Amino acid sequence: MNKQVIMNWSGGKDSALALHRLLQNPACTVSHLLTTANRTLNRVSMHGVRMELLEQQAQSIGIPLHKVWLSETVSMQSYSQTMQQTLKSLKTDSLTQAAFGDIFLEDLKQYRENQLATAGFQGVFPLWQENPHRLIDEFIEQGFKAVIVCVNEARLDASFVGRPLDRDFVKDLPAGVDVCGENGEYHSFVYDGPLFRHPVAFTHGEKVRRTYTPVQPSDGDNCYRSASNTPWDTGFWYQDLVPLATR
Repeated sequence: MNKQVIMNWSGGKDSALALHRLLQNPACTVSHLLTTANRTLNRVSMHGVRMELLEQQAQSIGIPLHKVWLSETVSMQSYSQTMQQTLKSLKTDSLTQAAFGDIFLEDLKQYRENQLATAGFQGVFPLWQENPHRLIDEFIEQGFKAVIVCVNEARLDASFVGRPLDRDFVKDLPAGVDVCGENGEYHSFVYDGPLFRHPVAFTHGEKVRRTYTPVQPSDGDNCYRSASNTPWDTGFWYQDLVPLATR
C-alpha cells in the first residue's frame, strides 16, 4: 500500500532537500506540507518569512500547505498538545508518517518520535546522520536556490543575512558554525529548484534585529521585541522578503 507522509515544512533548505528525497520514492506520497506560524506576525516561526511566500512555495511545488497557528509565547506543553491535535486530525489509515529535515540533533529527534508515537505516527528522517558538507553540496548541485533569512548574531554577524545560500556563503562561514546551520546558526528560504514548477518571486525588504526575552506575566503574548526595548543579549538578524506579484 502506498504510504502517505506529512512533510514538516519550514520553507528552508533542510526541509526542501528532505522533501526532494521523499519524492524520489515511488512508494511514497507527500500529502501535506505542515508549517507552524506566528499568529500575531503572520510569519513562519523562527524563520520570520511571510506566510504569503510559504503559500507561493506550496503552490509552485504542488502540495497543499497546512498551517498550524501558534502564539508568540507558546509553551512547550501547549506546542506539543497543538501538534498532537493537528496530527490526529490529519491521520488516516494510510497517513501515519511525518517527515523532518533533522540531521544530527539526537534529543530533538527523540522528542519528535515520542510526540509522534502519542499521536499514532512514525517519524521519517531522510537526512539523518548524513555528512552536512555533502548535504549542502547536494543541495547546491541539485539546483536549489535559497536566501538566508535569519542568523543568530552570537554565531554570525548581520552581513550574512540576506545572502544567497551558495558556495561563497559556505566558504565564508566562521570556524565552529555548522555548515547546515543545524544548531540554529542560520535559517533559509528556498525559492527555486527541482521541486518547483516556477520560482517564488520576491524582493529584499528591511533588515531587522530582534531579540527573544523570557516571558514575564506582564508581557501577555509579546516576547518578541525590538532590540531597543530589551537588555537581552542574544539577538537575531532577519531579512524581510517582500512577495512580488506573479502572473
